[in-house]
Amino acid sequence: MSTDSKPIVYLLGTGGTIATQGANRMDGTEYGTAGIRAPIQEMLDRVPEAADFAQVKAEQFINVASTGIELDHWLALAKRINQIFSEEPEVAGVAVTHGTATLEETAYFLNLTVKSRKPVVVTGAMRPPTAMGTDADVNLLNAIQTAASPESVGRGVVTVLNNEIQAARHVTKTNTYRVETFKSGEFGFLGYADSDHRVVYYQSPSRRHTYESEFSVDGLTELPRVEIAYSTAGGDGLPVRLFAEAGVSGIVSAALAPGASHPDQMDALETVTKAGIPVVIAAHVGSGRVILTEGNMERGYIAGDNLSPKKARILLMLALTVTRDRGEIQRMFDTY
Repeated sequence: MSTDSKPIVYLLGTGGTIATQGANRMDGTEYGTAGIRAPIQEMLDRVPEAADFAQVKAEQFINVASTGIELDHWLALAKRINQIFSEEPEVAGVAVTHGTATLEETAYFLNLTVKSRKPVVVTGAMRPPTAMGTDADVNLLNAIQTAASPESVGRGVVTVLNNEIQAARHVTKTNTYRVETFKSGEFGFLGYADSDHRVVYYQSPSRRHTYESEFSVDGLTELPRVEIAYSTAGGDGLPVRLFAEAGVSGIVSAALAPGASHPDQMDALETVTKAGIPVVIAAHVGSGRVILTEGNMERGYIAGDNLSPKKARILLMLALTVTRDRGEIQRMFDTY
């Protein structure tokens, strides 16, 4: 197959471990301190095999640690991907390299704001490219391959690490150092990008995403401020009250299962809800739904379904760019 006949894939670099240079091959923990990150073209040059699958256009979007990702970066990244698909219809897909600490959040934001059926694939690495046993190159290659594959069309934003393709809505980082850290819990992964060079899917996300989404970043210069109040034994309502005093636009309660908190925190949440601040209840246990009970309805809460508190925060921010009606926001949580 000639180069010109292969699908075109944009590769957008944002930094993270996958780009970071360590001191030596044994440096698997301190590599971030020097802040030396390779440009995306240099990363692509390490995997010439990518040319077997796609014509790759590398573009340095930003180059930061994943802990340095800002909401402005999300807006700009979604706008850039939408621009690529709009202005270059011949492009088959987009792959994004990213640090793993906030990878699942960026992926879910894109899942709600990219306006195309074409694949958007987010990848990263748990071991820097300079370390022994690095997963950087194989993850990068698999992301490009998955973005180029017709099988990925219409499945929303996905992540690819450790040969596993996962839905942006479900995936989460579950381990601090293991290469198999990204999991989708009870939902399972969508498919494989394996060493036989095939991209194979077994299921698709059922919740609305990307081209079906009602959210738009066009014209947005900032996102509403939404904060998370974490629930613990003995944890009172002080964080909730402080968030309200600071003028936040919404609050997510990272609640105890199945959706309750310390009585004083519940009182604080009810107070701020009556004051007009939308409150979403999302459990921090890792799986299971928060149900819209009669009690939740009476207090005016929004049930976060099975979204993690981090992802509930993203959905609430986007919802607040459209409406402040509690019923409409609840519909969005039931839809996405």
